[in-house]
Amino acid sequence: MFRCVADAGERGYLFPPKPDRRRSLSRLVVRAKSRLLSSVADLIVGAGWSAIQRVRPATRLLSPALLRPFYQVDSAMNVFELARTLIDIESVTPNEERVGMFLYDHLAGLAARFHGTLEMIEVEPHRSNIFAQFGNAPVVTLSTHIDTVPPFFASGEDADFITGRGACDTKGIIASMIHAAEQLLEAGERDFGLLFVVGEERNSAGALHAARHPRGSRFLINGEPTGNKLALGSKGALRYEITARGRMAHSAYPELGDSAILKLLDVLESVRAIPLPVDDVLGPSTLNIGTLSGGRAPNVIPDEARAEVFVRLVNGSASTKALMKAAVAGRAELLEVLEIPALRLGSLPGFDTDVMAYTTDIPAFQGAWGTPFLMGPGSIHVAHTLHERVPKRDLLEAIEIYKRMVRQLKYEQN
Repeated sequence: MFRCVADAGERGYLFPPKPDRRRSLSRLVVRAKSRLLSSVADLIVGAGWSAIQRVRPATRLLSPALLRPFYQVDSAMNVFELARTLIDIESVTPNEERVGMFLYDHLAGLAARFHGTLEMIEVEPHRSNIFAQFGNAPVVTLSTHIDTVPPFFASGEDADFITGRGACDTKGIIASMIHAAEQLLEAGERDFGLLFVVGEERNSAGALHAARHPRGSRFLINGEPTGNKLALGSKGALRYEITARGRMAHSAYPELGDSAILKLLDVLESVRAIPLPVDDVLGPSTLNIGTLSGGRAPNVIPDEARAEVFVRLVNGSASTKALMKAAVAGRAELLEVLEIPALRLGSLPGFDTDVMAYTTDIPAFQGAWGTPFLMGPGSIHVAHTLHERVPKRDLLEAIEIYKRMVRQLKYEQN
């Protein structure tokens, strides 16, 4: 039986002394290679062992005797197998429940072997952060997110790469972090943790929740694809929604209407001409017009149009905000949706470094999990694409780098 942990409104579960074999079913079905087993994976993972008891065909096809040979397979997964298993569990934001269940079950083995504590911390219904702690209060926490961008596509593998949605952002990173943790534990290391959070790709809901419920960590190693280089900084984000309004009319008589789309195009032309700042370390700020929508029909003068604009910040936002306001100049509505500041991050001796142009969960943690560092295998250039992949050599190298970082932060920076 799991013991419930109630603390400041959060819900969690501590790992029991002996693992519940029935909860292992989620990871076993997900990893099964059989098309037959995979076809009922969603049912079983979503509803648990009781689903087998309720559905007679599934009872016949997936008897305990049939599944027994798979019970211990997960504990022997190499990093490539673990990465592929994670990739094959669809977790497009906000569908993180199944991958969270799998990670909880998978980490249960480490918690049992090394007397760790394992928590499933509810962020929202059916969305939970997963936190494993070994030893006393963690000095260092390895962390990344478990959600992905759409669309989902399954894993693949060749001699050099693991492919699939989340391969580098960040299912491969999770696999490397877990293997690094296991090797550290086998070498006698303690006082560190693993934290896997929901919602990074949309609003950092998991990191924001974790910031309200810290566990005493002094250093946070955040995983994102950096080519296994330690990031010296990352750009911030400033997102706007611009809405133009007009008046509908028959397209044969445009003088009777007022085209919102033409207004918006004029505004966006001014927005594109904004002189954006440049930073000595982070480089140039960039602006992307990401979405455009509007209009009713081809033969109707449009009465509304909107666009979403994303600016990558490299310094304070005040000057960029003033330029955006001047570019719109009352011709449309300018709504600020999101702001995340640009970050300067620390470095460690003996590690290659680089600068990242993207935004991470680090600002959402608000320092509550300690001084942040940013490092992970794979290239951001293939993240969010239909060609997402991570080099196998990067995954193996990341295991060693994460181990070095944990030890260095524990003993040299402490």
